[in-house]
Amino acid sequence: MSALSVGPTGRWMRNMETLDVKGLSCPLPVLKTKKALEKGHNELQIDGNSQVSLENVSKFASSQGFAVKTLKDNPNDWSIVINK
Repeated sequence: MSALSVGPTGRWMRNMETLDVKGLSCPLPVLKTKKALEKGHNELQIDGNSQVSLENVSKFASSQGFAVKTLKDNPNDWSIVINK
């Protein structure tokens, strides 16, 4: 179960695991995501900087039954949250 904290807007937020895959070439971002999910995380924020990695991580997460929400989608800087 995730702990709660007050976010920047003053609303309660769940603390979630963050995975940084910046600078990694595929398939490493997908493998790191898979490993984090195997640890039992049902919610994970993933930050990266390659569009190919974004596409591959998103496809992998969806194939595992996770919803994918985009927080930030710039060509060389993205963040997504995956959860069940």
